[in-house]
Amino acid sequence: MRTSTRPRPAGFLAAVLTAAALLLVPASPAAAHNSLKATTPAKDAELDAAPTEITLEFLQRLDPAFTTIILSDAAEQKVPTSEPVVTGTKGTIGIEGTLANGTYTVAYRVVSADGHPVQGSYAFTVADPAGTEAPVPSPPATTPTEPALASPAAATGDDGGGGGGGIGAPAVVGGGILLVLIAGALVLLRRRRGTT
Repeated sequence: MRTSTRPRPAGFLAAVLTAAALLLVPASPAAAHNSLKATTPAKDAELDAAPTEITLEFLQRLDPAFTTIILSDAAEQKVPTSEPVVTGTKGTIGIEGTLANGTYTVAYRVVSADGHPVQGSYAFTVADPAGTEAPVPSPPATTPTEPALASPAAATGDDGGGGGGGIGAPAVVGGGILLVLIAGALVLLRRRRGTT
């Protein structure tokens, strides 16, 4: 008796669905976008002594060429600092002069090994009992703008200060491939059932 070598429809459909599921598996943590891990001074900290530097630590290594850290005072004026010094996952700026008492904002934009830019900001307050009070900002004549952050030419996209949000291109492509494979499997099953 001759044995049929045709693949069984159920086995074929299972193989197609398994392959499609593998295409849609999320990326491993190594491929995930970078994000801020720790800051010195800490977010929303109230310090009794003015800091002399600011350090931001991220989950992945930083690209020194595309690391920007800006310190601004309550009047949204840029505070003089050194250029960022990048060591692995950390970026540090030195503060030139002594900060007066008041609230300060740290804004950052970095690019990690995957080439994806990450940006955001946080605030801290200096409340040194022996320090001087920051001058009260006068109302600006025009609407103030945030300090411009360096935008890397090689980077694509912007995740507005955190890890990736929304559906990535691989998921969309994988979803399209899954739909085509399922449709093809259903057509093949109907044809096989019609011939039996």
